[in-house]
Amino acid sequence: MTAHMLHLSHVSFAYPDCVVLRDFSAQLAPGAALVLGGDGRGKTTLLQLLAGELSPDTGRLQLDGVFLDEQPEAYRQQVFWKDPRSTSDDRLTVTDYLQSVQRTCADFDEALLKHAIDGLSLGPHLHKNLFMLSTGSKRKVWIAATAASGAKLTLLDGPFVSLDQASIDFVLQLLTEAASQSTRIWVVADYVAPSDVPLTTLINLGD
Repeated sequence: MTAHMLHLSHVSFAYPDCVVLRDFSAQLAPGAALVLGGDGRGKTTLLQLLAGELSPDTGRLQLDGVFLDEQPEAYRQQVFWKDPRSTSDDRLTVTDYLQSVQRTCADFDEALLKHAIDGLSLGPHLHKNLFMLSTGSKRKVWIAATAASGAKLTLLDGPFVSLDQASIDFVLQLLTEAASQSTRIWVVADYVAPSDVPLTTLINLGD
């Protein structure tokens, strides 16, 4: 394993009315990284770029030796990203959705999934369709799937939004444990730094 697993080289991306990144380069090592910024500063857009869901206008992304522009599918297979606004799986039950993630993620961790289901109090919701869940409960499902995916690049967008305090504490525990991992990069996008979580990288997009 190289010292840095994720490389962004001279990456630029802009919408017609907004420049998100301009000639941006960074190296992200295993552990916990934070994308910090205010409303409309491009936090979600950066995660979509890291996931390979959006393509940069210029520059390259490389994850564990795989370039996004050369081998897009191989790159994306190393990433887990779920947009918390997504409704694409709403007709699935929570159990069916989690099983679908398990089928597509080679390094899926069943023990970690069980730990997350317990820690996020998802047990009573496993039989429900996703569209039936509250915003907070649905986000807990995304967090559980993300944690258990085992992906080398693990992306979480606003993980504390709409969560109860017990679940916030559990997510902080997950991120603290992630900070010491040597094989996974966890990238969190939020308005503030997660309390007491050691960070390997801080990307500040400004207020």
